[in-house]
Amino acid sequence: MEIESLSHGWSLRAVAGAVPERIADTSISAVVPGTVHTDLLAAGLIPDPYLGTNEEALAWLHHSAWRYDLDLRTAPAASDERIDLALHGVDTIATITLDGTELGRTANMHRTYRYDIRDLLSAGGNRLSVRFDPALTYAERIDEQLGTRPHTNTHPYNAVRKMACSFGWDWGPDLQTAGLWRPVTLERWRVARLASVRPLATLDADGRTGRLTVHAEIERAGLGEDRELEIRVRLSQIPEASGHARVPAGQNTAVIDLKVPDAPVWWPSGHGEQPLVPLTVELAEAHSSTDLLDSFKRRIGFRSIRLYETPDGDGTRFALVVNGRPLFIKGLNWIPQDHLLTRLTRDDYTEAINSAVAAHANLLRVWGGGIYESRDFYEVCDERGLLVWQDFALACAAYAEEDPLRTEILAEARENVSRLSPHPSLVVWNGGNENLWGHEDWGWKEQLGGRTWGARYYYEDFPAILAELDPSRPYHPGSPSSPGFPPEQVHPNDDRHGTRHEWDVWNRLDYRHHLDHIPRFCSEFGWQAPPNWATLTRAMETEQPAKGSPAFLIHQKALDGTGKLDRGLAHHFDVPDDFTDWHWATQLNQARATAFAIEHLRSWWPRTMGSILWQLNDCWPVTSWAVIDGDGRFKPAWYALRRAYAPRLLTFQPRDGGLRLVVVNDTDEPWQDTVRVRRLSFDGRQLAAEELRITTAHRENRTLPLPDPLLAVGDPAREVLVADADGLRAVYFFAEDRDLAYDPDPVETTVSSYPGGYHVTIAAASLARDVTVLADRVAPDAMVDDQLITVLPGEQHTFFVCTDGLVDADALTGPQVLRHANRIALADRGRIDARRRRLG
Repeated sequence: MEIESLSHGWSLRAVAGAVPERIADTSISAVVPGTVHTDLLAAGLIPDPYLGTNEEALAWLHHSAWRYDLDLRTAPAASDERIDLALHGVDTIATITLDGTELGRTANMHRTYRYDIRDLLSAGGNRLSVRFDPALTYAERIDEQLGTRPHTNTHPYNAVRKMACSFGWDWGPDLQTAGLWRPVTLERWRVARLASVRPLATLDADGRTGRLTVHAEIERAGLGEDRELEIRVRLSQIPEASGHARVPAGQNTAVIDLKVPDAPVWWPSGHGEQPLVPLTVELAEAHSSTDLLDSFKRRIGFRSIRLYETPDGDGTRFALVVNGRPLFIKGLNWIPQDHLLTRLTRDDYTEAINSAVAAHANLLRVWGGGIYESRDFYEVCDERGLLVWQDFALACAAYAEEDPLRTEILAEARENVSRLSPHPSLVVWNGGNENLWGHEDWGWKEQLGGRTWGARYYYEDFPAILAELDPSRPYHPGSPSSPGFPPEQVHPNDDRHGTRHEWDVWNRLDYRHHLDHIPRFCSEFGWQAPPNWATLTRAMETEQPAKGSPAFLIHQKALDGTGKLDRGLAHHFDVPDDFTDWHWATQLNQARATAFAIEHLRSWWPRTMGSILWQLNDCWPVTSWAVIDGDGRFKPAWYALRRAYAPRLLTFQPRDGGLRLVVVNDTDEPWQDTVRVRRLSFDGRQLAAEELRITTAHRENRTLPLPDPLLAVGDPAREVLVADADGLRAVYFFAEDRDLAYDPDPVETTVSSYPGGYHVTIAAASLARDVTVLADRVAPDAMVDDQLITVLPGEQHTFFVCTDGLVDADALTGPQVLRHANRIALADRGRIDARRRRLG
């Protein structure tokens, strides 16, 4: 097999639609992989769609057609040689021609397309053309043809197999890309090739014996008589683990089983190491030791996966078990890292995934409105031990079960189940996002009038495909869903069964209402906040952003999103009129909502077996639920997440009408320590103190009662409960911020430089809550080691600010940079000069 990358030499031009005159008659250089948007941007013909109001100004692209051209020069095929054109990702509605001869048409960006072109190649060269027609026009036509089906947002994205969020989402832009978004290759081969290889690696119940089953599917060239072939399998680090199988003439499949005693065991992050074993699969003619026809190389890992969905006294469990160990899942939802997908590199994936691991996460859920991710994504997850929950790419809509949609959905499912099978990080397949819930609750049944909506995919097709191609991984029919029950019997979002999405909190309720439910597994929940200041001002193209400006509103996609931010904030603070104060207050509220929800969920382990926060990342600079903004900056919520997902946790929680201290030990070691619990006044006076003994086994929670003196509060506005142990701290306040008697100026500060940045040291004269250094306001590249620090009277804390820039030391402690909750809370009482208003 010889593979030639067709990445250079392409041109792009518009061929139909209301294209601006300066572009209509222009042919520009194109990059493959790439898109029309990225090529026009590189040529300086369109503005950056992420900035200002440019997204709206580029809507004409949704109704235009484009053609990619390449002058293809390659040697003609030998008499026994096939030459295939392989397009590994076509976005989306395309016609492929070679010298005017149509090779095929595509309607699915989630598939690979392959064409035999040996008989069409000429010695003088050929013109390869790919014409892209508007995906929106196609979707509207199929929607009308099959009958309109319910969907969120404006466009009928559920009628075309294109990334759903291409058409906009409540955090994403409406930028409907087109292009060759994954590599295009020319592949020369003879006799036969490996059409598909599925290595399924598992671990026996003894925790030591590995099993590897390699399924190989072969395509024969069809040139001359079929020959006997041989498949060879070897694990390079385990010499004794090798095998082979003969494939007689006329047959096209083979299965090789290997047993690996004392296999290196792959563990999720936080539970062990992640040894990866290089696997090589070779295809050769039988009786030939040198004539290699094709090969396949990946790294695999040995681990066992189970999903326990069994009834118990509280409903139905949802517990992911890896290598025999039930895990509390500390997860994050993952959306495409850049809306313009072709700009992503392995380094981009590595940085984002490392940020999840640094926050103590152990799972990413690849959400169903995006894509089946790149090989780089899964390989980095393999390396870092980050588990992957993979949605099939169906989200928030009813999907027709008739052609042409059905053929495309089944084809993409088969291809991606096979493609992703080598990765030990991939541990569960999920039927889709909120489709079962939508069918029950969102008025779909009346709109559908008996038409199909996708049930066959979730309950029949996807389970059957996995049973055939990858029985080693569990399947869940949808998130949320109540396993074992028809939706009409038990609601898909019932908190007693399976998975739950908690969106009443945020949409209409304060985050404290997380306490109303004890879900078995919460696979979506979250709270919005704007991006960090440097990201926001870059996107707004102004240093003075405003909530009502067109640029701000176009970067807030959620329905009534800013209103929800204000109403959510008003439960705790008066809503600032000053934009910079509002920006800080809403970021603080997101951080608190994040910590509150996760601590609640973790405190109920093992009844609750996991949380998957919405969301880790953004695909552009937007106000959203992400804890890392669209420019890659950590919001304060990321630091709250890191603390809430830490291996060990102290948290005050309501139980049985009172307050308790819950001790969470998600480590392999017992935790024996003494926790010091104090009730203090804000000026530092100790009002009560107790020492409580911690004795927990590994991977265990304990709930400790609090002695009465700790809870005998004299002045709720001036007292705080503090628990300290093993470098960890939990704090509990007896009133909302607006009702607390904070000191507006509780700290003194000093700044000193060090190689690579600055130390910002605070010394507290009275309680300072959630102290944060918003360093990107003075140095856009700045990173801070920690945030949201509550400092007691007499304590000091030093922040490490890393930056390559020269920064005025005074600026790092200015009122817009060194922030805390005290000033936001006190402003409405006239103790500092700022404007506030109450809502409701």
